[in-house]
Amino acid sequence: MVKPLREMTVLITGGSRGIGAAIAKRFAKEGYRIVIHYLQGHEQANETARECIAAGAEVLTISADLGSREQLLRMKEKLDALGIAPDILVNNGGISHYGMLVDVTEEQWDTVMNINLKGMFMCTQLFMPHMITQKYGRIINVSSVWGMTGAACEVLYSTTKGGMNAFTKALAKELAPSGVTVNAVAPGVVDTEMMNTFDPLEKEALAQEIPVGRFGSTEEIASLIYFLSLPESSYITGQVISPNGGWLT
Repeated sequence: MVKPLREMTVLITGGSRGIGAAIAKRFAKEGYRIVIHYLQGHEQANETARECIAAGAEVLTISADLGSREQLLRMKEKLDALGIAPDILVNNGGISHYGMLVDVTEEQWDTVMNINLKGMFMCTQLFMPHMITQKYGRIINVSSVWGMTGAACEVLYSTTKGGMNAFTKALAKELAPSGVTVNAVAPGVVDTEMMNTFDPLEKEALAQEIPVGRFGSTEEIASLIYFLSLPESSYITGQVISPNGGWLT
């Protein structure tokens, strides 16, 4: 039997800002217990936590390097000590990389792979046993359209997101008999701090390429992720859903 939604816990990696913060606030509105993971954005994590608490949610912030199994094990140990086991895992944390492949160093390759792919793998491996045991769980991976189509000058980033999509499809089949769904959300252009490197004219030109004529909002992405976490989404698994305003189909 599925526990009441307000007794569920959601862990959001990279939950201090941007899409991650919007996800935390969306779940807070519904009264979930929320664990906000972050690495360095301590103040941002606390600010997001305060907004979630103001919405009536119970919130915990916790720091760990997604590329370090040792730190992720310590994070899990802290949660275990508090009796917290996530029912919903949102693998949102990650980093971007822009540049020609010919210029990518082995160190850059390893760093992006460790955080975007290895971090997702380790978090999922650590937290899915509880979901399997209770025969219910939701794993939602935040990918990108570039993981579906690829992008010039973002080969490294696109590779990690493509790997995330394949991971999602394969693990969904593995966990389906246990009542655990695994899906990915692959946004198009979203209005976050990552867009601050574009000047207003560049943003306007990019928006005109999108059929709906605008960028997506973090709240729209968060709402889709929230739906995929609900019991009524149980027949949706192994999917890579791309909210992109019709930009790429």
